[in-house]
Amino acid sequence: MTANAAEGLKRARRGVGVAGRGPAAPAPRGPNGGRTTLGRSWPTLSAFALPSLILLILLNLFPVIYAFLQSLQNGTPSTLPWEADFVGLQNYVTVLTSPQFWQAAEFTLIFTIVGVFGSWVVGLGLALLLRTKIPANTTFKVLLLLPWIVPIVVSSTAWNWLVATPQSPLPIIFSWFGMDNVNFLGDPLLAQILVCIFKVWISFPFMMMMMSSALASVDTNVYEAAKVDGAGSWHTFTGITLPMISRTTYISWILMTIFCVNDFPTIFLLTQGGPVNATTTLIVLAYQYAFQNLQTGIGTAIAFIMTAVLVVISVVLYQQIKKVNIE
Repeated sequence: MTANAAEGLKRARRGVGVAGRGPAAPAPRGPNGGRTTLGRSWPTLSAFALPSLILLILLNLFPVIYAFLQSLQNGTPSTLPWEADFVGLQNYVTVLTSPQFWQAAEFTLIFTIVGVFGSWVVGLGLALLLRTKIPANTTFKVLLLLPWIVPIVVSSTAWNWLVATPQSPLPIIFSWFGMDNVNFLGDPLLAQILVCIFKVWISFPFMMMMMSSALASVDTNVYEAAKVDGAGSWHTFTGITLPMISRTTYISWILMTIFCVNDFPTIFLLTQGGPVNATTTLIVLAYQYAFQNLQTGIGTAIAFIMTAVLVVISVVLYQQIKKVNIE
């Protein structure tokens, strides 16, 4: 293809003719030269859409405003906003100066990092494996989706059965190697490791699906060209595969970060935040304050702090998505 032809194609995609930009398309007019029927009826269409719009705003905005008012007050879940004592930002000060909050924040960070990157590595590896010709490929894909499909209550019950007592299967297996009386749910470090592994196990199918769709959109001609140029498998992976799927990768990181930070059932059903608060995350701590200690103000304050952090992380990752430029 000549340079003139290539330039012509580019100009055609932009809607530019050979001699410059073509004439603008005339505005839609009615049969008498006036506005179209759609243009005349927009007030009617807006009136029909307004009730639904108001309902959506109320359903989404009212709970946020109500919760924020609760974070500024000292009340219980049953206390109405005008009945509670207004304390201003005292709940936020109490939260930020609490050692229990920072302990929960530290484990939330660990839990999120392991959950995001652990599930991404496993999911990407399986997505690459599924692109190859392996026996019973379809059956293998369905089986890999089971941790994501099975309800979390069933999964947590199964894992609890595997590790809960010394007579459970996993402690018995460890005893074969000389490690007797391994208490996965009683030892703080082992409980943290178990919760993180459980999160990766139930999350990698989501990452696998995201990465599989991203890999399917990569043109195979790019790999053929790299192979002709003598690029090895590692250079092809780091120089072609990862950059080409970077947009989907950043999106999956954003979503999984939100899933991990807001993941209440995974931890509560398995360890309930124990032992000695070792596996308590911020969302579990907010629940404990709001519904166990009946300190709604502190619980909602923790929730709003979590929301602010998630917004910052999402904005940072979204900026990375905007910087990605794949030609």
